Amino acid sequence: MAVTAPSQTKTGGSPTTLILTILGLLMIVLGIVFLPGHLATVEITAKPIAQVGSIPITNSYLTSWISLIILVGLFWAGTRSMTLVPRGIQNAVEAIIDGLLGLAENVAGKKKGREFFALFATIFLYVLVNNWLELLPGFTNSTVFVTFGGEQVPLFRSPSADLNFTLALAVTAVFMVQFWSVKHTGWGGWASKYINLKGGPIGFYVGLLELISEISRVISFSFRLFGNLFAGEVLLSVIPSLIPLVVVLPFLGLEVFVGLVQALVFGLLTMAFVVMATISHGGEGEHGHGH
Repeated sequence: MAVTAPSQTKTGGSPTTLILTILGLLMIVLGIVFLPGHLATVEITAKPIAQVGSIPITNSYLTSWISLIILVGLFWAGTRSMTLVPRGIQNAVEAIIDGLLGLAENVAGKKKGREFFALFATIFLYVLVNNWLELLPGFTNSTVFVTFGGEQVPLFRSPSADLNFTLALAVTAVFMVQFWSVKHTGWGGWASKYINLKGGPIGFYVGLLELISEISRVISFSFRLFGNLFAGEVLLSVIPSLIPLVVVLPFLGLEVFVGLVQALVFGLLTMAFVVMATISHGGEGEHGHGH
């Protein structure tokens, strides 16, 4: 008879369920109170905000220059009065460079890591600043507008959410991969990867696949970065229209992480492709034309 008594207490529900129910109802009430009157508009294409001659200046182009100014200003401030014992901004800049250089050397080896470091670090830092600018007030949710062409358009937009920018960056990265491939393996070694007549039909087919893979890298580079950042832009525009602003903070933290990861992935993939491209078929990627 004593066994049946505890089972009756389960009908009241667990304390955790009750707490979650109360929090859910509270969020609904707060959402109704703080719900904006409209959803933020997110355009898939960058919008022109000015025009110089026949050249339109888009909002993503403006933001890309702001990113460039931030990076130039940061490294100028960190190197204008260098001391033997780094302090302040110099210490931060040296920590950034040391960390990225160590990462490049771990991926490509000490010699190649230092040779390819400038490209890797430039891509990583530039993409990272572009990605994180999207999260700042005035950049997020297109909250600052200007009038151009008779319509209101957002003044700022993350370049990483503009396919023109990601495509240009991908073409630059793949071009540098081919440049270093020619430098380290020579024109003959570079061409033999795509036109291989010595291996018969199979060798020719493999070379054709290599050519297709190089083209596909441009596409994958472009759409990976664009897709992730554009999705983040949509998320940060829609979420504040559905839930209280304070609840958006976890999503901002998520986008900080996504922006870092995407910048790192773009830079490391470029580094990995360069390393593979500079290894000749005979395993002598360090000789000959690279001197």
